[in-house]
Amino acid sequence: MKLRRLAALAVAGALVSACAPSTSQPSGGGDEKTGTLKVWLYDEAQRAPKEKVVNDAVAEFKAAHSGVEVEVTYIPTDPGPRAEKMKGAFNDPASAPDVVEVGNTDLAGYVAAGGLADLTADLDGWAEAGDLPADLKSAATVNGKVHGLPWWLGVRALYLRTDVFQELGLKPPTSYAELVAAARQIRAKKPDMLGIAVGGRYVFGALPFVWDAGGDLATQSRDRYSATINSPQSRAGVKAYTDLFQPGICPAQQCVDLTGGKTVEAFAAGKAGMAILPNSSRGPVEAGSVKGKYAVVPLPGSKPGSIAPAFAGGQDLTVMASTKRRTLAVEFLKLLGGKKYQLAMYDAMGNLPTLASARAEVVGKEPFLKPFVDTINAGTRFVPVTPAWGKIDAQLVVPNMLQKIITGRAGIDAATDEAASAMNAAFAEQ
Repeated sequence: MKLRRLAALAVAGALVSACAPSTSQPSGGGDEKTGTLKVWLYDEAQRAPKEKVVNDAVAEFKAAHSGVEVEVTYIPTDPGPRAEKMKGAFNDPASAPDVVEVGNTDLAGYVAAGGLADLTADLDGWAEAGDLPADLKSAATVNGKVHGLPWWLGVRALYLRTDVFQELGLKPPTSYAELVAAARQIRAKKPDMLGIAVGGRYVFGALPFVWDAGGDLATQSRDRYSATINSPQSRAGVKAYTDLFQPGICPAQQCVDLTGGKTVEAFAAGKAGMAILPNSSRGPVEAGSVKGKYAVVPLPGSKPGSIAPAFAGGQDLTVMASTKRRTLAVEFLKLLGGKKYQLAMYDAMGNLPTLASARAEVVGKEPFLKPFVDTINAGTRFVPVTPAWGKIDAQLVVPNMLQKIITGRAGIDAATDEAASAMNAAFAEQ
């Protein structure tokens, strides 16, 4: 599975900040052993399966801790709202959670902001510490200190409707050209269905096309980044993605505002013949109208038989530096992030576990994971390894670029030049 490569991706993503506090850094305020433990977790396109697993963990935790309540809040996953939520937590420790789920592209930025506790000693003494591969542990390590417990991994692949493909005599696409042809045929034969659900606000759905064309968001020279989203190769990839937003595939007026979550909803509801979704979307898809009528294959690249590079993301469980209940927070983090609940979360959401024994169990018995593992093996990519990405992400630089092209408000050259200028301005501030 090339976990070293995956860990490198997570390390790269971990150096990105989604927001930073505008006031002084928070500090811990004690270690109370009773009271209410506040937990913030990411919301999902369909929360119920995740919520059930979390509720089971909460019940187990409360049974073992007299006088303790656990208050779980589900926070937005979209960059802008998420950044505002975390900024508020950093600036007002009284309203902050004790335990918070963070994306691996956010962790190091939050550490730089002084928001996350050092968990090095806590995790070194954890009974399951030996089951966490060293390369994945390093993904949550900043300046030699561990600040998070990697909770799950995720990559994207191509979900497709097997019943529709069979009805229309289609085969799973093995190249970009075949993907376009299949999407066109689906839309032509079933005009109430999107050929493929793509989104103008779906950054990690778009980036594989950029990377497959030989482009990238930026390149690094020593400690400085320079935007390359406007290079010829990147523009070719942007064009390949935005060309999918047409009446015969995914009409702009329907798809320009779609996020990754909305593409999950569209496919799960039977409104799309294909969609680029992560392995963690299995739960929502299974709960939708397409249960038993879909399959997953790697997202094909432009070269026949190739696999487009994917961003391998993931989530970490962390403890806020401002917590007044540090011991309780760490114990809950270990419970929810342990093997028992990693396996339960896989069963509920399709989240690929980080603990080696848990991942071996699910991969060994679940063929569904093969296209995702094949995608990891083919090579993954990541966003620029700099806190500047947090500003770029929060400012929606890439979604704005895509949407301007899709709606015709700007051509590819002008839109990518504008995006590159915004990126370089952010890089220059670091």
